Amino acid sequence: MSPNTEQILDSALALPAEAQLELIEALIADLDEANPEPLDDASMGEIQRRSAEYDAGLVRPIPWSEVIGHGRRREPSGD
Repeated sequence: MSPNTEQILDSALALPAEAQLELIEALIADLDEANPEPLDDASMGEIQRRSAEYDAGLVRPIPWSEVIGHGRRREPSGD
């Protein structure tokens, strides 16, 4: 690990847990945008199926803030 990376890591580890999660989410989102993985036929089929369900009004969308909030409140499963 480069000294610059170690310095950034040390600073990040000093942040409160909530800020660390925000940083992790931002880094992952940036990686996802920079290096999108190609989707296989099965993944595309699933996306199309779910989109059709949404368009037909068969599912209720959940705001991302609610999803991420639920994930942060979950207890560790111990797996």
